[in-house]
Amino acid sequence: MVKNKKKEKKRSKNVRKRKTRTKNKRPKTRIVNKTRARKVRKSKEPRPQRQKKKKPKVVKKPVYVLNLGFGSFYELRDLILKSLPAEKNNMTRRINRLGKIKLAVISGIFINKDNPDPLIADLLMVGDYIDSRKLRSFLKSLEAEVGKEIKYSVMDKEEFQYRLAMFDRFIRVLLESPHEKLINRLGI
Repeated sequence: MVKNKKKEKKRSKNVRKRKTRTKNKRPKTRIVNKTRARKVRKSKEPRPQRQKKKKPKVVKKPVYVLNLGFGSFYELRDLILKSLPAEKNNMTRRINRLGKIKLAVISGIFINKDNPDPLIADLLMVGDYIDSRKLRSFLKSLEAEVGKEIKYSVMDKEEFQYRLAMFDRFIRVLLESPHEKLINRLGI
């Protein structure tokens, strides 16, 4: 029993009352162990700081602007956008794989001319037995190369000859506007 009394006395010496204030400013009594308080005070090591989240670095890319007022703007545009004969040969080869193509006419985007009539097709194909799956994949790849949506028309030989004989506006405007025939087996 004597030992327990000594321990109680030691505990009572190490324990003290500390008054702290809360938000409503009423004093609150809190019991703090003196030995713990001393150990905390003795250590003079700085507290570890929180690591700040690193923001990703933003890399500024150069921005280029085209001056439309430049005197040689249209010549430079035509030079850059002009398609090479090798590209036209490649396009002709790819069109021939679609089926029995009798006529293939390109205009608009492909010859770098602005069409005054928005109804003019960029690509007209006349032929028989054209595979629709191959045609869709061909047009998707062509649109990816050009970077724009392509207006196209596909007809069979009889329909084209009928429209040509009737002076159909669609065919007449297409053949009168600037165009280029990649395949011409109809003799037009």
